[in-house]
Amino acid sequence: MDINEYAQESHSPENFSMTLEEFLESDLEGYEYVKGEIILMPAASAEHGIICARFFLCLGLYVRENQFGEVVTPDTGFQVGERVLKPDIAFISSAQLPDDLSKAFPVPPDLAVEVISPSDAFQRVIDKAFAYLEAGTQIVWVIEPKSQTVTVFRSETDITTLTRKDTLTGEDVVEGFSCPVAQLFE
Repeated sequence: MDINEYAQESHSPENFSMTLEEFLESDLEGYEYVKGEIILMPAASAEHGIICARFFLCLGLYVRENQFGEVVTPDTGFQVGERVLKPDIAFISSAQLPDDLSKAFPVPPDLAVEVISPSDAFQRVIDKAFAYLEAGTQIVWVIEPKSQTVTVFRSETDITTLTRKDTLTGEDVVEGFSCPVAQLFE
């Protein structure tokens, strides 16, 4: 019995065990995979969706115009070590794009963006940021709507918090990209 059949029988997929390889082969949507555990991704709040859409448009247009690679939505899975994570927004450079786009990306994104939702446990989001970095993601941006800040993670020790008066830049990951932090919350 596969996980979809199991879920249809009104069992909870979170209690269904599978390997990383099985998860990567599945077409299970709405879940992340963390070291053997299947984690339900709850529906996002309206505020979360608006911030993601605004930022996706801004970053996506810039990346497309400059032919740097692809920017993807939160439905897209990335293998991040022993996890399959779905960042709210992700950038993957042309050099990292695999030939087979029919499955989750077998590599972590170059840039991962997480927008904190009311249902998110802050520590879980920070753990994800560190997991991305450990797997090879170059930079992680965590957007916090309540405080209207963006925390930039470059490593476990190189962390900067930007406020509404600052400008977020793509540094050497998405060269030339910039966005006023305040614009994300207008």
